[in-house]
Amino acid sequence: MIQILRNIILISVIIFSSCSGYEKLLKSSDYTLKYEKAFEYFEKEEYVRAATLFEQVANIYRGTVKADTLQFYRAMSYYHQRDYLMASHYFSELSETYPNSAFNEEASYLTGYCYYNLSPRPSLDQEYTRKAINTFTLFLMNYPGSERALQARNIVHELQDKIVEKSYLNAKLYFDLGYYKAALIALRNSLGEYPNTTYREQLMYLILRASYLLADNSVESKKLERFQATVDEYYSYIGEYPDGEYSEEARNMYEDSMEELGQEIN
Repeated sequence: MIQILRNIILISVIIFSSCSGYEKLLKSSDYTLKYEKAFEYFEKEEYVRAATLFEQVANIYRGTVKADTLQFYRAMSYYHQRDYLMASHYFSELSETYPNSAFNEEASYLTGYCYYNLSPRPSLDQEYTRKAINTFTLFLMNYPGSERALQARNIVHELQDKIVEKSYLNAKLYFDLGYYKAALIALRNSLGEYPNTTYREQLMYLILRASYLLADNSVESKKLERFQATVDEYYSYIGEYPDGEYSEEARNMYEDSMEELGQEIN
């Protein structure tokens, strides 16, 4: 029991001494020591302490040959804390402030990856999703031969599908409310912006269905024009997906539209 108490006391003394030393370091004006200790804390994976010290010395080393290294590890300290907002800010700032830095390729990729981690589920605002797409697109333009290029492309495709899915969800809401015009606009915008999306068939079918429902609920003076548009959308869908998941439903809407138009069914 006495030995256990001794060990507890010893551990407490070590922890107190460590904290006391760190507190003294924070108040110190020895920026060279702070710079060195920041990297030591980083190597020990004590990222909160590392980030705090990097913040304290950042302005001191601005404009020196060490500035971009400090900036990169300051960003990495936040990245390892999963503070992706701060990390993305510093990674982005590195690329803008030090265009010739050896860290730029990795910083550019990690900026996009931070935005990727900030990207929410499809039903929420997609500001960070779009930032991630734009950042990774720029990364691929600047570093097409990067070993991370394939991963960047895969992430871009994933995020594009998320934006399309959000549009799909918005359109479904418009469907539920009977706002078929708004649904058509959202769906066509998504398909036009991301023509190679994995949601392509669903989008094309939904455009067809929105067109049909819009025609079916229109005033008489607009019905013929809108049923003709439905027929056109049917041919677009069935031309790409003759045996598609929705081909039977699409055929039913086509036949109803042709009947409304007074035309023979092919």
